[in-house]
Amino acid sequence: MVEISGTAKPRFAAVKDAFAANFAAGEELGARFTVVEAGEVVVDIWAGHADRARTRPWDARTLCPIFSTGKAIAATLVAQLVDQGKLSYEQTVAAVWPEFAQAGKAAITVEQAMSHQAGLSGFPGRMDPADWFDWDLICARLAAMAPLWPPGTASGYHPLTFGYLAGELFRRVDGRRMGQALREDLAQPFGLDLWFGLPDSEFGRVAEVQRPGALPDFGHRNPATVAAFLTPWAQPGGRGPEALRRADIPSASGHATAEALARLMGALAADGWLDGADILSPAVIGEAARERIRGPDLVLPFEMSWGAGFMRNETVHAWGPGNQTFGHSGWGGSCAFADPERKLGGAYVMNRQSAELLDDARPRRLIEAAYGGL
Repeated sequence: MVEISGTAKPRFAAVKDAFAANFAAGEELGARFTVVEAGEVVVDIWAGHADRARTRPWDARTLCPIFSTGKAIAATLVAQLVDQGKLSYEQTVAAVWPEFAQAGKAAITVEQAMSHQAGLSGFPGRMDPADWFDWDLICARLAAMAPLWPPGTASGYHPLTFGYLAGELFRRVDGRRMGQALREDLAQPFGLDLWFGLPDSEFGRVAEVQRPGALPDFGHRNPATVAAFLTPWAQPGGRGPEALRRADIPSASGHATAEALARLMGALAADGWLDGADILSPAVIGEAARERIRGPDLVLPFEMSWGAGFMRNETVHAWGPGNQTFGHSGWGGSCAFADPERKLGGAYVMNRQSAELLDDARPRRLIEAAYGGL
């Protein structure tokens, strides 16, 4: 039987049982699950190993790659600019990034770019996978690229390019890369173990990822999906895992603990209050989470409801029963969510990836058990 570390209030005993059952079924290598209710950490448990050889136990300092779950952090950073009056969701991307107006993209708004409507889900033309490590090069290509579908007519998930679109918008307005802003504005002031661009000094506590044995099933093979996921250059490559850890790519290279993610999402669920400070106004949280588009996604094989960078639970029901719940999931199973109706934030991270695109059964069991304890 797996040894579970951490704490959970007695009314959440079923969460520990579900966590143990995931390990007993052989579905986990190492994992952590955290729930924050009205600003209080009520569940924070971890177990298993941080390495594939099972020699390094998972502990409270283990950092986990979170892949697209980092988009929830990126969406929060953009929302802070909106809250400061430096950016609006309704203005055009080209208003702050003039080069983006090329190839018929002058009318694309910030909210369309943030809700995967820009038609830039990936690059159809052949490229070196190492090009993803050159921020300016990728942003120049996105600025010059013609959309793969008419912007604003449908969503098509931008798995990697989202990070460059959101990150360059942020940089053009704020002057900093997202990784620096994350450290200076959220991580360091509030003790949140969240990173875009991991320094070498933290490498020793990163969990090794065990890749899934199969590819996700997209259910279709259209140009938007192929560009997003199915080309040899759809993901960064050619420079080894250390380069990806160091890279400040908000859509792909984030690292975090479940506790840090849950505390951030818990703040978004509780009117923006984090440890007695206001990190976002309730009005802007509502704007960030508000539905921008709903319907069959051109890339993901689901009907999606998108906010300004956030997945909305109303169509996917991945994070409990709340229709107002929002968050993001990442490749392999990680997720982070905020439920403003119950002032609940939660996060799950792990290093044994599944092939599920969105609705991984492991966090679903934990989240259902957590709601049972409310």
